[in-house]
Amino acid sequence: MAEENKTLVTEFVLTGLTDLPELQIPLFLVFLVIYLTTMVGNIGLVVLVWMDSRLHTPMYMFLSSLAFSDAWASSSVTPKMLVNFLTKDKIISLMECMAQFYFFGVSATAECFILAAMAYDRYAAICYPLLYPVRMSNRLCRQLVIASYTIGFLHLIIHVGLLFRLNFCKSNRIHYFYCEILQLFKISCTDPSINTLVVFIFSAFIQTFTFTIIIISYAFVLSAILRIQSENGRSKAFSTCSAHLFSVSLFYGTLFVMYVRPGSGTAKDQDVMYSLFYTIIIPLLNPFIYSLRNKKVLGSLRKVIKKIDVS
Repeated sequence: MAEENKTLVTEFVLTGLTDLPELQIPLFLVFLVIYLTTMVGNIGLVVLVWMDSRLHTPMYMFLSSLAFSDAWASSSVTPKMLVNFLTKDKIISLMECMAQFYFFGVSATAECFILAAMAYDRYAAICYPLLYPVRMSNRLCRQLVIASYTIGFLHLIIHVGLLFRLNFCKSNRIHYFYCEILQLFKISCTDPSINTLVVFIFSAFIQTFTFTIIIISYAFVLSAILRIQSENGRSKAFSTCSAHLFSVSLFYGTLFVMYVRPGSGTAKDQDVMYSLFYTIIIPLLNPFIYSLRNKKVLGSLRKVIKKIDVS
């Protein structure tokens, strides 16, 4: 038993995106720019909504919550990734690894429910404009956001709790750029079948449940839009929904491929690309997807810039 304990792994090596020394600095610079842009875009959007009282409506409160979730997701993964570009050992402890997975998973789970709440918000606004303040009040909005994060915290407690049943004694090398749970299963010397099944069940349920809400909401929204007589009215309604639908397609598409499809986590190069997309690229794109065509956000941003220039 003592000899077995000596072989247990308590530290891992994250091999990252590449082991070529000449690419480490260029990749560090690329992802540093991406991370800084992501944080400025998302935290800036949160601050903008908080500062402008005209944006204190459910639509923009959900948008700021989504931006906060994206900033959280990026900060869970990218800083350690940047450090590893500049160091040779690339070591992460078992507890750091579990913490990284936990905090990223919380943000990803919360984002699923926030996106579903945003779809319901658009349904209420377009299908029942006169009853919108009743169907979607600021209080209900806050409750939905709190519920989204609460579910995220509870959901990840289950997965991290089950991770403690695993021993790691085969290898300490994680061929990935962060502590992704399916990669941990691969290097476990304990049978991870129960863990894999729980990941599949919970991922399938959460993604199917929230995506169904989105699909049903937008089916009613599309029906309502097609009944609008004014072409300008239809165009405006489509404009308010298109950004959300694009973001949903990117986010759910990559998550589904990673955690729900058969054989998830088996094709390393493909899975690394999918992971890069939902951990780093989507948080970078979301503030621009939602802001560039939103006149209220752009107007609020111009006002803030003018105040800075004047001062």
